[in-house]
Amino acid sequence: MLSLHRALAATAALVGLAFALCTFERWLARRRRHELAWSAALLMFSLAAAALGAGVGTGWSGPLFRVYFFFGAMANVPVLALGTVYLLAGPRRGDRWAAAVAMAVAFAGGVAAVAPLRHAVPRHQLIPQGSDVFGPLPRVLAAVGSAGGAAVVFGGAAWSAWRLRRGRMVTANILIAGGTAVLSASGVLNSVADAMTGFAITLVVGISVLFAGFLVATTPPATPSATDGEAASPPIREAPPARS
Repeated sequence: MLSLHRALAATAALVGLAFALCTFERWLARRRRHELAWSAALLMFSLAAAALGAGVGTGWSGPLFRVYFFFGAMANVPVLALGTVYLLAGPRRGDRWAAAVAMAVAFAGGVAAVAPLRHAVPRHQLIPQGSDVFGPLPRVLAAVGSAGGAAVVFGGAAWSAWRLRRGRMVTANILIAGGTAVLSASGVLNSVADAMTGFAITLVVGISVLFAGFLVATTPPATPSATDGEAASPPIREAPPARS
């Protein structure tokens, strides 16, 4: 079972890294801010999954758990949601939210780095619980950031799918919303499997579904039609990136 947990965490880390590299490559080509925000968020996801695999494989420590908790529970979902804001609201409004998200993530990083540990991190526990390690402040920041960010991503994808109502972008947005829902459903899986297995399954399935949505949205059809061309347009016309 331990090898399965390590394999699931490693798979999630590799898929997240591949996803981050794809979105970063697109940002290099087009300089669209939402792609840069998604790249950063997905890199954070990959780092959290790698920390999870290291903790399961070699044993947990205080610094390793802080890295896992910050990137996995506190920072990555708000930054992912920032990409949705940039995509749907445009660069000007997105820049305002980016300043707020940057301050919130920096504050959360400081809290994760210096918050006292209530107890020593269980070295050989498959996945330590934040409630067993941290006091209320890091856990409140993680809950607010994850729930609020997931609501933005899911709501933006669902709204875009409803607005278009046909073509490849509908499928892409449904996959994005579904992937976000899966990543947020660890509690449901944990009720029918042990905590580590349920959580690891949500990581792999959720990030894979999100990746599939990205591929559907960005891969041109083999035989473009008038409907495909219209559906492939972004949900909202984006302003050109600001020149430096």
